[in-house]
Amino acid sequence: MGRILLEVCCGSADDVIQAYRAGASRVELNSDLFHGGLTPTLGELIVAKRETGMQIMAMVRPREGGFCYTEGEFATAVEDAKLLLAHGADGLVFGFLHQDGTLDRERTRVLAGLAQAAGKESVFHRAIDVVPDWPAALDQLISLGITRVLTSGQEADVSLGTDTVREMIRYAGGRIQILPGAGITARNMDRIIAETGCSQIHLAAHKIQWDTSVNNNRAIYYGGALYPPEDRFQVIDSDYIGSMVKRLPD
Repeated sequence: MGRILLEVCCGSADDVIQAYRAGASRVELNSDLFHGGLTPTLGELIVAKRETGMQIMAMVRPREGGFCYTEGEFATAVEDAKLLLAHGADGLVFGFLHQDGTLDRERTRVLAGLAQAAGKESVFHRAIDVVPDWPAALDQLISLGITRVLTSGQEADVSLGTDTVREMIRYAGGRIQILPGAGITARNMDRIIAETGCSQIHLAAHKIQWDTSVNNNRAIYYGGALYPPEDRFQVIDSDYIGSMVKRLPD
């Protein structure tokens, strides 16, 4: 087995910088990780690329809550994709489904075509984990020239889906990359790599960062009904990721 590539899921330019310092091979840049990751701002991408020079895959997801978008949402995704590629993204991460959960081939073709025309990679994200027939979906993605699929093996946590991920890798036969992710930690990383036979992994590992600028009035909240504490936010835990990088097999 060769060196395992480690991709880190990031929610900001600072996250990318911390992942870079930890020794990550590649990052996926998002906004709003609470909702599974949405399209990042151009500013985040520009700063992240300028400060690290590392390979940055940019999420293209116009909203939370599923992957069947309105015409306006899809048009937004297309424009975002063009801008992200023009400002240094090394690839696009996206997923488009019909209301019945099957792959939206036409919309996938459009985003894949934009990436291919720019000489960049394309990644179909964990929307693959809710399709009713993953082999059929993989066949369609392969025919469209998609570079890679991010998957938890159709389970809530990839540690529960290693059998399916291994089968996906076998079925793909090198025609498309299979990237396992969701729930990978320092405790289960070695087992997931061994059980799936994967050559790359995707993970997120954050720690709390404090911002005390709001402490003069603790009754104020700026979010929705969840009301998370306003005096803290999350940032990539570079020490934790760095320790995992050192354990990856050569």
